[in-house]
Amino acid sequence: MLLMNKNQLANTEQQYIKSLIAEGENQHLDFKFEINDSRKIARTLVAFANTNGGKLLVGVKDNGAISGVRSDEEYYMVEAAANMFCKPEIPFDVKKWIVDKKIVLEISVKQGSDPFYAKDENGKWMAYVRINDQNILANRVLIEVWKRKKKPQGTFIKYSKNENDLLSYLMENKKISLSKFTRVSKLTVKEAEKILINLLCLDVIQMELNEKGALYCFKKTE
Repeated sequence: MLLMNKNQLANTEQQYIKSLIAEGENQHLDFKFEINDSRKIARTLVAFANTNGGKLLVGVKDNGAISGVRSDEEYYMVEAAANMFCKPEIPFDVKKWIVDKKIVLEISVKQGSDPFYAKDENGKWMAYVRINDQNILANRVLIEVWKRKKKPQGTFIKYSKNENDLLSYLMENKKISLSKFTRVSKLTVKEAEKILINLLCLDVIQMELNEKGALYCFKKTE
């Protein structure tokens, strides 16, 4: 068996981090030049845990330039974010890499089974999801879907005119927002949300969420 010497090992480590950076920020990868606010980091950790997991590279600028971690304090701020500003606490793995004589921290978060929340500046607990390279605030419909899918009894619905009208609308118009649904159905927001939640849990429809809001459409089949 051939063993790598220290130089080969260092080169391998640098290639690994540089290959990650080359991907750019995306659904599973975020860069942080420095950490000076645990609350903001908590949002990223929560978004990863609520979606498909991901990695946070600390000591890397938004443009991919390696700046390096300046002190051990940045690790402790990530730890504080995970333990104090996330509910439930979010477990994470950390690795320290030396790239171009600079330290880069790789923080890895796995997808969790619980909805996770981050504490904001006003003390409120907010849920986030990762969409492309952004942390997006989860709406009430999505949070209720998470909760419902954890319940063992499943989802049962009474198929009524309201459900039929919604599905007929989607067949003709492809997508609909909650506000549009309430207008065309003349339902209250709470009533419309309940119908959307039921159909989401049954995988009849799906949600498309972005920074502008949420749209609902038929579930795409692969």
